[in-house]
Amino acid sequence: MRVRRIDNRYELTEQISSGGMGSVWRGYDIVLDRAVAVKTIRVDQVVTAEQAEEFTERFRREARVTARIRHHGVPQVFDAVLDASFETVYLVMELIDGVPLQNYIDPDHPLPLSWVASVAAQIATVLSYAHALPVVHRDLKPGNVLITRDGSVKVIDFGIAAILDGSAPKLTVTGQQIGTLRYMSPERVHGRRVTPLSDLYALGCLMHEMISGRPLFEADSEFSIMIAHAEQAPTPLRRLGLDVPAEFEQLVLDLVQKDPHRRPADAYSVYERLLPFLPGPGTPIPPTELYLPGFPDPTRVFRRPNAPLETGQIEATRLRPQAAAPTAPMSAQHLQTAITDAEDRYVQLVRAGRYTQAADALRAVIDSAAAALGKENVQVLTLRKDVAAAWALAGEDRRACREFDLLAKAYQRAEGRFSRSALECRAGAARARMALGDIESGLAELEQILAEVTTADGSGSELALDLRFEIGDLKREIGDLPAARTMLQALLDDLMMIRGPRDPFTVEVGELLAAL
Repeated sequence: MRVRRIDNRYELTEQISSGGMGSVWRGYDIVLDRAVAVKTIRVDQVVTAEQAEEFTERFRREARVTARIRHHGVPQVFDAVLDASFETVYLVMELIDGVPLQNYIDPDHPLPLSWVASVAAQIATVLSYAHALPVVHRDLKPGNVLITRDGSVKVIDFGIAAILDGSAPKLTVTGQQIGTLRYMSPERVHGRRVTPLSDLYALGCLMHEMISGRPLFEADSEFSIMIAHAEQAPTPLRRLGLDVPAEFEQLVLDLVQKDPHRRPADAYSVYERLLPFLPGPGTPIPPTELYLPGFPDPTRVFRRPNAPLETGQIEATRLRPQAAAPTAPMSAQHLQTAITDAEDRYVQLVRAGRYTQAADALRAVIDSAAAALGKENVQVLTLRKDVAAAWALAGEDRRACREFDLLAKAYQRAEGRFSRSALECRAGAARARMALGDIESGLAELEQILAEVTTADGSGSELALDLRFEIGDLKREIGDLPAARTMLQALLDDLMMIRGPRDPFTVEVGELLAAL
């Protein structure tokens, strides 16, 4: 495995996540002999000099904001190089070995009240320290909350935090969406000033989702979700059929008030109102709260505060809930039922943006399906392809790339070199390589696939048209505008003949070409 080294001190061994402007790597500090997390700017996302300057300034601000929040619920900053070009700035942080809160949320198994209160109380504490600076997170969501082995909550990714004391320049372009719609406060929907009360609204959304298993508002479009946050009254938890205390229900309703001034005054007051729902020191865990084996228990920090490491206990290098143990072979009918249920669950989780869980839902049946149907049965390969797609959506590009490569070869054996599925998997692997930073080879592979599709089915086939658009758009993104214009103009000419000038695809290509 090729290891990248920074400043002859930090070795980057594995990409943990990639999204927006930055990538986070599992790294190793060779001086202090410890594992760390290293964040860098995604060079492949920088197209212009202005964008490079903006990304670099955002990166500097995130590093300094994170370092200023002195609380154990925020990853500790160890080192940083910020006064350099965008290719070489980096941030070294505490490596958080935790499970994202999104993995806990399940519409079929809402979390116990004590778990929700324990997570919310710890988030409120972190927010109180951030707001005192004053800093507003602006993107509080399940993916930015991690629960560690001892049950401690960590709030991560202050990349779009707002500094309210006027000491930092505004980095958001007017009209640019900042944050995640599902947890966006009404004042932000209306483009008004954010305050610490905006974070409290997001906390209320999280509490509603944890205790019910469903978002505060669900809709078919982003616009409808925004309108709901701005105008629609939320449904009280007990009206949803949930057995929660009236005081807890009222706290959630207070947090998600449309008018910021009607919300709790600050994060401290939220913590105080959560105290009655927290387990006390020494209280046992009820049997009803043991249904998440392998997941860290967020109530542990309240049941056993500052607990020592048990004798003989060795902390694992990675914390990942284990899959269920293998079971006896299923009957054909039960297997198909299990596959159908897993596929339905997969669709639900993907729609909810819980891609890692979606992949796990299918992986739970793949071994049984492969044993009964054969490893290269088309149904088994389809399940694996959906898993790879979910990994790609989750930003687990290395795993997705490896699986897509294996699937492409399997489909070639099962269906032929030019089968649609084989070509789709080759394209999936190429996209994953580009997400990992290997733009050149990924783009070259897409162009090779296009050449093979054109030879087999012609340049006007559905797959060829899609690939031509994707390649043209990629060339635009990397700054090869002449090649992008040539590719897109030829595509537009063909679409005018094949689909006509009013077809949505034709219109989209025309608009992209006009913008070059």
